[in-house]
Order: sequence, then C-alpha cells, then structure tokens
Amino acid sequence: MDRPRLREEDLRESFVRSQGPGGQNVNKVASCVILYHVPTGITVRCEEERSQSRNRLLARQRLAERLEALERKEEHSRLAALAKARKQRWRRPKRLQKRVIEDKRKLSKKKQVRRRLRPGDSE
Repeated sequence: MDRPRLREEDLRESFVRSQGPGGQNVNKVASCVILYHVPTGITVRCEEERSQSRNRLLARQRLAERLEALERKEEHSRLAALAKARKQRWRRPKRLQKRVIEDKRKLSKKKQVRRRLRPGDSE
C-alpha cells in the first residue's frame, strides 16, 4: 500500500512559545510547533524538545502516523462492510436448511412435553 505523502500546500504551520520547564529558552523562543492538516482537520502540537527544528520534525512524523492510522481505519471499515454484504448474500444449502428445520421441530416437541398443563387442556 502506498504511503500518503504530506503535501506542503495541505499544511498550516504555526510557532508559539512552549510551556513548562526550559528556562530562558522557553520564555523567549517560539519553539512549540503546531501543524494543521487542512483536508482532514487533524492538528498536531509538539513541544518536547528545546529546538524548533526538532519539534517541527517530530510534529511532521506524528502527523504522518495519524494520517496512516486514519487510512488503515478506513480500509478496515471498507473490508468489514464488504464481508458483511457477502455474508448477507450467502444462502444456506438445501440440506442444511432441512436439518435446521428438523432441529427446530425436535426442540418444539421437547418443549411441548415440558409445558405446564392448564385447566381445560386434555392429553
């Protein structure tokens, strides 16, 4: 299966200041990267590293993983729908149909024997 490519025109990239420990670097430099994939609406935020370029790389990797997972999920649901349709179209062979009906009759007779007699029933 072909890996989906991240096209630059599909991405919106913004940089903001990170939060948490990191000292002066965190307070002065916009090292947090936010990637937005326009066609799917997926947003990824990465602020793990002190470096903006490293966070940018990590954000792109995460976005690619999420897109791939989305594609796998869609493929799985498509295959499940095909399997369900195939199963719905399947007909039991005549011999199996007869056996199922015979089993139902046997069970019905068994239940009739166990049934409680009501006043007015004669047997």
